[in-house]
Amino acid sequence: MTSSPPLAPAVAATRPAPSLRRRLSHLPGALVTVLTLLLAGAWVFPLYWAFVTSLKPENDTVALPPRLWPETIDFSAYTYIFQNSPVVRWYLNSVVSSLVITVMVLLLSMLCAYALSQINFRGRRWLYWLILGGFMIPFQASLIPLFILVNKLGLVNDVMGLILPQLAAPVAVVIYKQFFDQIPGELGDAARIDGASEARVLFSIFLPLNWSITFSLAIVTFIAAWNNFLWPFIVMNDTAKLTIPVGITQVQSAYGVAYAKTMATAVTAAVPTIFAYLIFQRRVTEGVMATAGLKG
Repeated sequence: MTSSPPLAPAVAATRPAPSLRRRLSHLPGALVTVLTLLLAGAWVFPLYWAFVTSLKPENDTVALPPRLWPETIDFSAYTYIFQNSPVVRWYLNSVVSSLVITVMVLLLSMLCAYALSQINFRGRRWLYWLILGGFMIPFQASLIPLFILVNKLGLVNDVMGLILPQLAAPVAVVIYKQFFDQIPGELGDAARIDGASEARVLFSIFLPLNWSITFSLAIVTFIAAWNNFLWPFIVMNDTAKLTIPVGITQVQSAYGVAYAKTMATAVTAAVPTIFAYLIFQRRVTEGVMATAGLKG
C-alpha cells in the first residue's frame, strides 16, 4: 500500500500572496518603530559619549576625528576628581538636601491637599485656584524676588536657603487633592464619629489608600531635587556647600575646561538617579503620569 504524498506544499503553493494593500497597512507601524529607535538613539548617544569621554586621556578628548571608543581605557579622570575635589562632600550635600526636600514636600503637600479636599473653610476654593496659579508660573519668573527675599533673611550660602524655596510644590498638592477627592467621605465621617482627629483620619485612612501615588511622587521629587541646578547655583557660593550638579562646573584644569574630568564628575553624579530609575521604573512612570494629570 502506497502512501499519498503530503498536501502541505501544494496547499502552500495555492495560498494567495499578501495583497499590496495589506502590506501597506503595516507601513505606518514600521515607520513609527524606526522613528522611535532613531529618537532613542539620539537620546542615549549623549549619555554614551559622556561615559566614553570620561574614560579617555585628556588629550584624546579633543582629538580629530573623534573616536567612538577610546584606544586605551584611562580611569585617571575619576582618580583626579576624588583626590582633588570635594566630590564626596558634594554627594553628601545632594543626598541630605534631596531627602529633606522630598520628605517635607510630601508632608506639606499632603496636609494642604487634605485640608482643601476634606475640610470646609471660608476661601477654600480661592486658595485652590491660587495654588493652581502658582503651578502655572515658571520658577524662573520668581527667581529674582525669591533671591532678594532669601538674601534679606540672611540665608544665602546656607542650607536652609537652598531647601526652603524648593518646598513649594503646587503640582504635588493638586495631585494629592485629586486622589483624596476620590475617597468616599463616609470613611472619614465614620472615623470622626469614633473620636478620631483630622490628623488620625489623614494618616490612618487617606494615606494608606494612596501609598502608590505617595511612593511615585517621592521618587520623582527626589530625582528633581537631585538634578536641580539653577537655584543651588545661584544661592550657594561656597565650594564645600555645593551640590553635585553645581560641583560639576568647578572641575577644571590649569588650562581651562577638563573634558574628561568634567564628564567623570557628570557620570558619577548620574549614578544614583540611573539606579533609582532602573529599580523604580514603574513608580517613576506613575509619578510622571500623575504629574501630567493622568492616572496610571
